[in-house]
Formats: sequence, structure tokens, C-alpha cells
Amino acid sequence: MTRAASGGRLFLAVLALAVSAFAQAAGEDNTFMPKGGRALLLDLLGIPPDQAELRAIAQARRTEPEWRDFAAARKNALSARELATLSAYLAINMPMSGDPAKGDKLASALPSDGRDLAWSGCQNCHSLFASHLTQRRNVQGWRNMFLSPFHRELKLSPQEREEFARYSALNMPMKIEDVPEDLRF
Repeated sequence: MTRAASGGRLFLAVLALAVSAFAQAAGEDNTFMPKGGRALLLDLLGIPPDQAELRAIAQARRTEPEWRDFAAARKNALSARELATLSAYLAINMPMSGDPAKGDKLASALPSDGRDLAWSGCQNCHSLFASHLTQRRNVQGWRNMFLSPFHRELKLSPQEREEFARYSALNMPMKIEDVPEDLRF
């Protein structure tokens, strides 16, 4: 076999693997992952959320402990990890830029949370399982990940990078058995 033919077959095999992984990821549901702050906020407010209350939250600036107290005072019971995830999300992302009072569909305009960012970003280049779901790092360790040459080039705002780092430090690693088998590669 010629070197060109061998290289061509390797290219086709890698391409087929990438297409297969993309198809699996596109058809998969990320609900096996711990909820991120946006999902937790919407759960806390109920579906559909009261637009006036959501606007007030979107315009508020509070510290993380103040957001934790706000969420803990609600009727909905959140676990300690969920409470930490939500309060970190709100502290990082609120107040929202622009004028959130103008939007009717404010819930869909909320910033992406850590689960959303991991799901939509990590799988573009590598396995979500090996690169994210099974990694134990503190917040600074996740921030440092963005210093590597290939992660520096990601089109994420500093706010999105911080959201990803905080979510990941609070919610990873996951237990292997909690990850769907077809994502364990």
C-alpha cells in the first residue's frame, strides 16, 4: 500500500469518527449533566417565569452570597451544589447587558450556563467525557485550561469563561455510570 493511500484511509477513518461523534452529540440530550445556573433559575421561577420577576433579576447586581440568600429564601428546595451553581451563575451574569426590560422572551435571552457552554463547545474538538465530565479541578484549574494555545482561541467572552470554570469546579467530575454509555469515549 502506498503512503498516499494509507494517509487517505486514515483521513477517511478520522472523518467518519468525527461525523459519528457529531451525529451522536447532536442527537443526545444533555440532561444527564448537572443543571447549570440558567436551568436552575428557570426551575426556581417556574415555567413560564413571571416576566416582571425575571426582568428584576436580570437587572439586579448582587454578590454571590446575596444571590445565595435570594435563592435559598424561595419555596423550591435546591441542593447545596445547585444553590452554589445558581448563585455563581447569577453573580457572574447579572445584571444582563443592554436593557432586559425590552424583551418579551427574556428567558431565552439569558446567558448560557456552564452546562450549555460545555455541551456546545467541548464536543467540537474532543470527547466531552475525557475532557470535561471526568475532570476534577478547582476554579483556577478550569481557568488555567483556557491558557493552552488551542483553548485561548475559543470565541468565549471572559464572562463565559468564568461561568464555565465555576460550573465545572462545582459540578465535575461526574460518576462514570451517570454518563450515557455512548458518550464514554
